[in-house]
Amino acid sequence: MCDTSSQYSLPAAYYRGGTSRGIMVQKRYLPADPKEWDVIFRGIIGSPDENGRQLDGMGGGISSLSKVCVVGPSSHENADVDYTFAAIGVKDSSVDYSSNCGNMTSAVGPFAVDSGLIKVSKEDTLGVVRIHNTNTGKLIAAEFPLEKGVAMSRGSFAIDGVSGTAAKIQLAFMDPGWVNASFRLDPVA
Repeated sequence: MCDTSSQYSLPAAYYRGGTSRGIMVQKRYLPADPKEWDVIFRGIIGSPDENGRQLDGMGGGISSLSKVCVVGPSSHENADVDYTFAAIGVKDSSVDYSSNCGNMTSAVGPFAVDSGLIKVSKEDTLGVVRIHNTNTGKLIAAEFPLEKGVAMSRGSFAIDGVSGTAAKIQLAFMDPGWVNASFRLDPVA
């Protein structure tokens, strides 16, 4: 069990995905038992905060800024990485694993490349990462530009609700409405 009276340190990154922001962490840095993750995630985000500001953490006081994404090697034969999404309550201590966040899903592929989970060459200009969302069991393909072996953040793509522009990330949600046991993604070349 994770000791809540002592400090817990782990490598993590802070990413924007669409109109959301969240903490990205590799699964290998977390306790093996996912039941121990909640207290860590609440500490990172700064929840619960009765004032709704999350000043003691990385959250931003609203649900779209109170998210944690866990990424690791895939347990699914047709994916490159597993991704577990956690929505952290702002004023309460809830940690919800029952859904997915499409905005933060767009950050999973770039994080997988930038953190070394997925290897690319410095000459590659396009990243393709096949993602298995463990919350929903769904498969998602992410495609994004690369520059010198890392995901590009600069670009001319704009989205409503976000100032400025950034690199375009395209997602393909495979069979989003149902589970098809015979479905297979084509392997990444």
